[in-house]
Amino acid sequence: MANMEPLHVTDSTFKKEVLGSELLVVVDFWASWCGPCKMIAPALDALAGEFAGRCKIAKLNIEENPGVPTQYGVMSIPTLMFFRGGSVVEQIVGAVPKEELKRKIEELL
Repeated sequence: MANMEPLHVTDSTFKKEVLGSELLVVVDFWASWCGPCKMIAPALDALAGEFAGRCKIAKLNIEENPGVPTQYGVMSIPTLMFFRGGSVVEQIVGAVPKEELKRKIEELL
């Protein structure tokens, strides 16, 4: 299993890295003060490695990058949005188990 880090995206790189991606992209909208965000971070790190080359896992810090979360109506974190071809195809709000995230990614691939 490749040791891949999730990609850190910003308001300025979001369009290129997420909307312009050929791959399915899972974007984790998070903040440093968010407990549940910290709880799902290890699962996302592991999934980034497991799905390397097939799916991108990206993290967007909502405090440093308020534009994209506002644009997509992110109200609570963690919010995970699944993008394919520049569109949101699925969304999960709240911390969920790694198995559930993995199943959702496999479903969408």
